[in-house]
Amino acid sequence: MYLCDMAKILIINGPNLNLLGTRETDTYGVMSLQEIENQCVKNFPKHHISFFQSNIEGELIDAIQRTNAEAVVLNAGGYTHTSVAIRDAIAASELPVVEVHISNISARESFRHTSLLSPVCAGVIFGFGVDGYGLAIVASLRLLGYDF
Repeated sequence: MYLCDMAKILIINGPNLNLLGTRETDTYGVMSLQEIENQCVKNFPKHHISFFQSNIEGELIDAIQRTNAEAVVLNAGGYTHTSVAIRDAIAASELPVVEVHISNISARESFRHTSLLSPVCAGVIFGFGVDGYGLAIVASLRLLGYDF
């Protein structure tokens, strides 16, 4: 275990998550993406948490392929249900990736019930609102053998 060391975790957010706080607040809450990022940094001060957001599929793939992080927390948004390319990038990375969703995707429209990414991720957290990001960070730290 690396109990005294600092983990490096990259949090990647996909399409439309830049609109958090204003988009479908009944589903996604009122916190902005910046507020979520600030909360993650505040709640895990011992670790280096970095962030990336894009509405472009290829940029999400590039972020996965180019990261020097030890683990990735990924909210791929709508690409979760459609992107074989992101799935392949996760599989090729050999990094532990924790898939996260703010809403309970199993309680939503049927097309959201299938994740193409889940089979190649270390785990999935959904339905806990923005707290899911913190839970995903904890899961990532545990997977890496770090204390939080």
